[in-house]
Amino acid sequence: MENSKVLIVEDNELNMKLFHDLLEAHGVDTVETRDGKEVLELAREHKPDLILMDIQLPEISGLDVTKNLKADDELKDIPVIAVTAFAMKGDEQKIREGGCEDYISKPISVTHFLEVIQKYIHTNALKTG
Repeated sequence: MENSKVLIVEDNELNMKLFHDLLEAHGVDTVETRDGKEVLELAREHKPDLILMDIQLPEISGLDVTKNLKADDELKDIPVIAVTAFAMKGDEQKIREGGCEDYISKPISVTHFLEVIQKYIHTNALKTG
């Protein structure tokens, strides 16, 4: 995972810090925003290997942001992992239909979190590298 970059889209301060600290401890650079409206611009500027997307953002749904990313030719191949507290039956399908490659439920399991991140960073590096 070293030398990778992840864009974290999360409005909760504690979750943002947790995700940042876990990724940084594994050699991953992070770009962070609490504002879903900044995501496309930040993704173009920083070209992340992966985007962690909170689904419940204050002003715009994380699924709407993901749909915008997937509709953009320059950004559509960046894997998006949804992070949600609402992972009930049927939600996984809605999240995948929204364009996310996978999802992580809150509260997170550190081991599962890192496994999912590593899986998609590795897969994306093979595609682009």
